[in-house]
Amino acid sequence: MSTTPLASPPLSVTPSDRMAAMSGLLAQNWWALALRGAMGIVFGVLAIALPGVTLATLVILFAAYMLVDGVFAIVAAVKAAGKGRRWGFLALEGVADIAAGAVALLWPAISVLVFVYLVAFWSILSGILLLGAAFRLDAAHGRWWMAISGAFSVIFGIAVLLAPGAAALAMTLWLGAYAVVFGVMLLVLAFRLRSRHTGRTDMTARPAAL
Repeated sequence: MSTTPLASPPLSVTPSDRMAAMSGLLAQNWWALALRGAMGIVFGVLAIALPGVTLATLVILFAAYMLVDGVFAIVAAVKAAGKGRRWGFLALEGVADIAAGAVALLWPAISVLVFVYLVAFWSILSGILLLGAAFRLDAAHGRWWMAISGAFSVIFGIAVLLAPGAAALAMTLWLGAYAVVFGVMLLVLAFRLRSRHTGRTDMTARPAAL
């Protein structure tokens, strides 16, 4: 009687494997986070430097920022999918950005109060998605910077919801300050990821040079 060897069970992907894959993915795309951070700072500086800007101009600036930011997030998510990796939080954040930008762009005559609520809900949703992504990122790649960015975004959105009248009166300054701080946090995270990616590339290339 012949015996057939038992097939070895398929290797399961552990949470640490998924974390390492996503950390590597973000490290490779550090430039996308850097661009998003730089755009946030530029938008924030423009908003603060133009305190007398009309609501229509502010809405257009916000829409442009959201659309470009969302496109970069979607591009990073598509690259992840092309490499067989999952990065749903990044894709969802990109969709949320584009949706918020589209609403603002298609409704330029939006009222101040509606715009305040739009910014608040976008900020909270974006922050929650960043927090979710942070716990899938390795600590050495800047997990806490991403978590702080997400928490800051959520806190900003809640503060706006709790005081919509005050936010409406000072919407330009509120939004400008938020964008600058958020952009700086993304830049710090991006260069933290860049250092990890550069170090990993050097370690990979070193044996070949021997």
